[in-house]
Amino acid sequence: MTDDDDFDMIRGSGNVFRDLGHPNPELEQLRSILATRIINALDSRKLSVRQAHELTGFAAADFSRVRRANLGRFSVDRLMTMLARLGDEVEVTVKDRPRAPQEPAPAAFR
Repeated sequence: MTDDDDFDMIRGSGNVFRDLGHPNPELEQLRSILATRIINALDSRKLSVRQAHELTGFAAADFSRVRRANLGRFSVDRLMTMLARLGDEVEVTVKDRPRAPQEPAPAAFR
């Protein structure tokens, strides 16, 4: 690259799934955050997927899928339960926020 190359700077929305046009970006972002927390729990405890299975009762293959970010078959509830069984505290907070008149409800909540 040279200084002569022109690039446009585009600020992201804060949700890569929204920026890429995924149909349920809020859901995908939440599942990704939970998967990251699960991976961090496995790494910090130095657990293999088999050890995680023995500890939690979830299949070793499930932990392998989470590690590979293959999250399509996981509900938020299932990921939260996996995380809780690994010993992490899971807390859900819901905040009411008025929507701007032109802002439609997310597709996941219609």
